[in-house]
Amino acid sequence: MASRKEGSGAAGGGFGAAKGKGKAAAAGDSAVKQVQIDGLVVLKIIKHYQEEGQGNEVVQGVLLGLVVDDRLEITNCFPFPQHTEDDADFDEVQYQMEMMRSLRHVNIDHLHVGWYQSTYYGSFVTRALLDSQFSYQHAIEESVVLIYDPIKTAQGSLSLKAYRLTPKLMEVCKEKDFSPEALKKASIAYENMFEEVPIVIKNSYLINVMLWELEKKSAVADRHELLSLASSNHLGKSLQLLMDRVDEMSQDIVKYNTYLRNVSKQQQQKHQYQQRRQQENIQRQSRGEPPLPEEDINKLFKPPQPPPRMESLLIAGQINTYCQNIKEFNAQNLGKLFMAQALQDYNN
Repeated sequence: MASRKEGSGAAGGGFGAAKGKGKAAAAGDSAVKQVQIDGLVVLKIIKHYQEEGQGNEVVQGVLLGLVVDDRLEITNCFPFPQHTEDDADFDEVQYQMEMMRSLRHVNIDHLHVGWYQSTYYGSFVTRALLDSQFSYQHAIEESVVLIYDPIKTAQGSLSLKAYRLTPKLMEVCKEKDFSPEALKKASIAYENMFEEVPIVIKNSYLINVMLWELEKKSAVADRHELLSLASSNHLGKSLQLLMDRVDEMSQDIVKYNTYLRNVSKQQQQKHQYQQRRQQENIQRQSRGEPPLPEEDINKLFKPPQPPPRMESLLIAGQINTYCQNIKEFNAQNLGKLFMAQALQDYNN
């Protein structure tokens, strides 16, 4: 869906993050346990999607800030510009460096601390996101990726989550060995690929006062719109995406079962070959002839390459995300139904 942009984000992140690695690490060597985001950053991310995100188009950008103890403070951000494949002269790394240089000149936090991305019905567990986050997190250990869900946000509650790759997955990505044996040895499953970091949104006292005033002035009718049960389209789309991922998982299972059958078939061929060699050596020994020379059986029977299992884990993680979204949709609709009934009883 946005593999090109996600891949380019990883390349920019690796270069820009390396520039600020020493300063960020000096600010705090402990792991990130909390992400603190300025309210202005949240508004910039939402505004970016509203201006450039259309349908399933994914928007992305750079997060800037600093590390304080075990808290990652995100104080600023800027978007990746939208451009087509025809813009061959556009250099994203140079663009990011110029942006950070301009921010530094006006005394604004300019150190890379991660990146953000919008999502389409929770479809963010992809190989492109994994590679991009690995690039950022490998350059700056405290880096995070913020996932903004505009569809959930439009239903009345801000959906913004911060994720990091787990240490086990980081080690596997460094080795670039995604074979079944390597993933099994590292105890990697879709449940422990990403870790979610709690988010705290920080606003100044004046902004908090203004928000309270706006809430008091908001019309009651506008609030009742949040009780609308018109979410069948969202539920249907989530189910369709879920079925597509289940189909992909089924195809991947077929490939893996084919690999297992090929391995079993080859083992039988090896056994039969060794038995024939053993019988022939017995016959040669009975005739007083020397036995046949030893041969490397692995050269005669080259073992089939196991299919990489990382894609299967990502698909399983995405299926889990869709299931969680459907569960939340049902819970929200049930809550809205009870509240709507309570309002109706109150009005009567």
